[in-house]
Amino acid sequence: MLVKTFRWAFAVTALGLAAGVLYDGWAALGLVAVLAVLEVSLSFDNAVINAGILKKMSAFWQKIFLTVGIVIAVFGMRLVFPVVIVAISARLSPWKAVHLALTDKERYEQLVTDAHPSIAAFGGMFLLMIFLDFILTDRDIKWLGPVERPLAKLGRVDMLSVCVALIVLLVSSLTFAAHAHQHGGVHADKAQTVLLSGALGLVTYMVVHGLSGYFEHRLEAEEEREHEAEEEAERSGTPRSAAALTGKAAFFMFLYLEVLDASFSFDGVIGAFAITNDIVLMALGLGIGAMYVRSLTVYLVRQGTLDDYVYLEHGAHYAIGALAVILLVTIQYEISEIVTGLIGVVLIGWSFWSSVRRNKALANAG
Repeated sequence: MLVKTFRWAFAVTALGLAAGVLYDGWAALGLVAVLAVLEVSLSFDNAVINAGILKKMSAFWQKIFLTVGIVIAVFGMRLVFPVVIVAISARLSPWKAVHLALTDKERYEQLVTDAHPSIAAFGGMFLLMIFLDFILTDRDIKWLGPVERPLAKLGRVDMLSVCVALIVLLVSSLTFAAHAHQHGGVHADKAQTVLLSGALGLVTYMVVHGLSGYFEHRLEAEEEREHEAEEEAERSGTPRSAAALTGKAAFFMFLYLEVLDASFSFDGVIGAFAITNDIVLMALGLGIGAMYVRSLTVYLVRQGTLDDYVYLEHGAHYAIGALAVILLVTIQYEISEIVTGLIGVVLIGWSFWSSVRRNKALANAG
């Protein structure tokens, strides 16, 4: 069953790695592989959440999400979104950005390098908000207790994550401006661009988070209405049109999943800019990762096992936090792509190992 579920992911991996080698030599092989691992690690919790919701859906809506949804996820978020980010940052049309990326890589690299401070500020703030909202929430299961317990208490302060993020953005912008004036390489208006881009990253997160909450509430309302209708039908002994209510609830569930999928795609795409500026390698690596996330979602639904490795979600969010810090640092300093990629892999591996040890300890205690 494992091989059957992941067969398309394996096939896409082989094709993607081969395409990377043909596109930019053997060095591209490592970058594509790191990007794929990054996408899987950052989206693991997405697969868990998707699986939990998909279990409630009919086979028809499951198929819609896993076919139409993967098209939107791979081609929309992993192919189109990076181009849009570069086009906006470099003030180009999307077609011009794609043309330069494919035909004049040196010019494209220069444009992306010039636009990198604004991309890093936008992405760093978006990822930082994801991490802060996770770490400042009190959870039953804690991975790094000495760190997470006091932060969860601080999280009781309303809007603390937004305040912390804005302070980090202000410090990053002022530091960048001071560095620019000292070295004379960047004008002060670039510091204003960093501040504006970071603010847009924060607003984008809040909009996406708000949409997710909206569809979640609508979904809960529809499920409650359906449950009440079922109880009323049982009491009166009269038949009811279950298809309409079920279809409406499933539609809101589908919309909710798509918004969640898009929001989780943001962190993979933004994090990829910390590893490479090449949109072709980015699309290949993130596309491979997205296929594994889709296959993992299917596997979790069919196996019905979501909580075996309880610390993986923590590891994924710590990796997001590390990427946020790295992106903000790369506004003015260079950091090796290998270091960036390995940090995420190490954190995910550590959380997986911690989960295995916890499971063994519980088994021995039982």
